[in-house]
Amino acid sequence: MKVYFVGAGPGDPELLTIKAKRLLETARICIYAGSLIHPSILCLLPEDARKIDSAAMNLDELETEFLRAHAQDIDVIRLHSGDPSIYGAIREQIMILDRLGIPCEVVPGVSSFQASAAALGAELTVPEVSQTIILTRISGKTPVPESQNLENLARTQATLCLFLSVHEIERIVQILKPHYGKDCPAAVVHRASWPDQKIIQSSLETITWKIRHAGVNKTAMIIVGPALARTGPVSRLYDKDFSHGYRGGTFP
Repeated sequence: MKVYFVGAGPGDPELLTIKAKRLLETARICIYAGSLIHPSILCLLPEDARKIDSAAMNLDELETEFLRAHAQDIDVIRLHSGDPSIYGAIREQIMILDRLGIPCEVVPGVSSFQASAAALGAELTVPEVSQTIILTRISGKTPVPESQNLENLARTQATLCLFLSVHEIERIVQILKPHYGKDCPAAVVHRASWPDQKIIQSSLETITWKIRHAGVNKTAMIIVGPALARTGPVSRLYDKDFSHGYRGGTFP
């Protein structure tokens, strides 16, 4: 018996990995993350599979389900939105499994920051502009270490992808403007890859008003940085005078 922590991706069922799809189609028990999982993904489960919504569950209840499945020697699919390794709260579940002696495996998924970049048609790393992507969130009920607070990260002027933070957009803008400038491109993608996806693009100066006007206050990715602009230096990768092994698919 094994517990599989499976990334369901951002929403679109076609963004599931082949492995995730195979595991879902053969699952007998699936514990899934409530309304964060697109219903079409749950439709991949066999009709007789046991489906458990974890939205209102605590760790003790999850442990009970793991033990019950272990006693029956049945694998469990623990389905998380996006990629389980990013704000997936899988660490504490894996610690339980370690204590119980139950093996587990993590199956990665497409993250909402990747789906949001795709929706924007944006590359988050641009030569001479930004070669670093920071995945973070603003402090709130879940505290952020002082060294990793948003003001410190903003000093890097890297491409920022903020999870779970759109409700604090006004505070975010006030922190970022001194470091990125009021004209820096900013975007918010609400429910990336879902049928009701919303894309809001602006500058730091006006993004707050646009988000409030759109009525977006949760389930959204914020991306900020000069890399979002359609101007600036281009990669040397396809320069006619620049050659190396990677362009031809040759790896060391």
